[in-house]
Amino acid sequence: MPSDKRDLYNGFGDSLARAFEVVFTPFLFGLFGWWIDGRVGTRPLFALTLGILVLIYTLWKLSAGYLTQMDAETRKVLHRD
Repeated sequence: MPSDKRDLYNGFGDSLARAFEVVFTPFLFGLFGWWIDGRVGTRPLFALTLGILVLIYTLWKLSAGYLTQMDAETRKVLHRD
C-alpha cells in the first residue's frame, strides 16, 4: 500500500477514534452521574456535572494534543530546509 493511502487511512481511523471519545466518554460519565443521582436523589445534578466536566476535559485534551502535534510538524518542516 502506498504511503499516502496509508497515512490517509490512519487519519480517518484517528479521527473516528477521537470523535467516538468526544461522544462516548461524557455520555458514559453522564450515565454514572445519573446512577449516583438515583441513589442520592439529586437528579440531574451529578449527571450534568460529570458529563459537562468530562466533555470539557476531553476537548481540552484533544486540543492540547493537536497543538503539540502541529508544533512537532512545524519543527520538522523548519528543520528540513
